[in-house]
Amino acid sequence: MGTGLPFDDVLAAAQAGAAWAFEALYRDLAPAVTGYLRLHGAAEPDDLASETFIGVLTGLGSFRGDETALRAWVFTIAHRRLVDDWRRRGRRPQVCDDDAPLAGQPGGDTEEDALVRLGTADVHRLCGQLPTDQRAVILLRILADLTVEQVGQVLGRSVGSVKALQRRGLRTVRTALDDGSPDRVVAAAHPSAAARR
Repeated sequence: MGTGLPFDDVLAAAQAGAAWAFEALYRDLAPAVTGYLRLHGAAEPDDLASETFIGVLTGLGSFRGDETALRAWVFTIAHRRLVDDWRRRGRRPQVCDDDAPLAGQPGGDTEEDALVRLGTADVHRLCGQLPTDQRAVILLRILADLTVEQVGQVLGRSVGSVKALQRRGLRTVRTALDDGSPDRVVAAAHPSAAARR
């Protein structure tokens, strides 16, 4: 926590309604939550992150636990918002906006921008091609920094299932990276699909 205060003090202040304390919690968790939602293919990750923190704000008064428990609780809310978003999008057609504004795009050093985009594109491609359950486990373990047990609680799965999904997902990513092609993730993650080609 970047405030220099003990977590318990920040949490108590946030639960009492102190805006600075909630802002400290938000600043600490929002980048990872937004990244988790973005890498899961959320159409509007920033909007879903906002919905997540509205849920956090409304439920914070009844929260009990330490910093790691709070992190798990926040990612549970984020995951539920993501699932709700998938359901909503599945029920209505999506419109693509090709005239996206250039504001907020990288600028400055062209070489650095290109390398950042290539790295980001590879990460998105790798994550996007993993099966949803493997992607969820890996992102919650790495991005959210949750324990296997906490990931199991977020996803409603057993510890053994989480470990198996993590092992398969990491093996798939490692194979794709060793081959030098993130596109090979599909074949490694879905061997039966590769056999049908």
